[in-house]
Amino acid sequence: MALDGLPARVRIHEVGPRDGLQNEATVVPVEVKAEFIERLVAAGLDTVEATSFVHPRWVPQLADAEELFPRVRELPARLPVLVPNERGLERALALGARRIAVFASVTESFARANLNRTVEESLAMFAPVVARATAAGVPVRGYLSMCFGDPWEGPVPVARVVEVAGRLAELGCGELSLGDTIGVATPGQVAEVLTALDAAGLTTDRLAVHFHDTYGQALANTLTALQHGVTTVDASAGGLGGCPFARSATGNLATEDLLWMLRGLGVETGVDLDQLVATSRWLAGRLGRPSPSRTVTALSDQES
Repeated sequence: MALDGLPARVRIHEVGPRDGLQNEATVVPVEVKAEFIERLVAAGLDTVEATSFVHPRWVPQLADAEELFPRVRELPARLPVLVPNERGLERALALGARRIAVFASVTESFARANLNRTVEESLAMFAPVVARATAAGVPVRGYLSMCFGDPWEGPVPVARVVEVAGRLAELGCGELSLGDTIGVATPGQVAEVLTALDAAGLTTDRLAVHFHDTYGQALANTLTALQHGVTTVDASAGGLGGCPFARSATGNLATEDLLWMLRGLGVETGVDLDQLVATSRWLAGRLGRPSPSRTVTALSDQES
């Protein structure tokens, strides 16, 4: 049964290969990563964040970006990559990347922990990245981490989210992804932030949401965002992920759990749930542990 105010279709921005695998304790072979991305695209996901061109010292799990990206770049999907600075952009463009993302923080504490810079210094670092990418015809997504709560600073003022989002938009980021990095948001907070952004001219057609499920609120928060007009949702196959720079961050919203809810609401995604569940089960076998997705577990139990 459909609910009032929901979009007819939602685009899922799959972050498993980047945001999911960057937090694994052991190195995942590049062959497994490439097959993972191929399987995700085959399941119908048309946007799959492939990797990150950060320095290997900071995120060793993604040190194989130069080897991985050429293996998947011809797949029929959007394959954005994360870049931290101009050097990362150069590496990505040299390999044919056609979509990039930058990762900003709303709070000073996380900017220091993640980027070793203040918020202002990080925005200054991103400015030439966004300008060069835009000049090359490459769309840029801006991630905003810690939009709802910060492990060091606590609750984040809505005005601060609006300010940093506005700055990224001014730099030229066409899409802004609002991150609940440590999973503390509740639906009321989500509604408040989206309403404030809309009042500031940052309408939902350029916003995405990125929820973690630390307190079990990710689906409720997503539903609230959809009812406010958001049509792009970040999710990670199998619920993989966290954040290596915020230890209280647990897994991302599982793509399968999102699909189960959207299917029940009559919202189209173009993604084959059964095929995606099979992919997450396959990857769980490679990682040596079960998928944290409740939907993957439930559908797998029905088959056994």
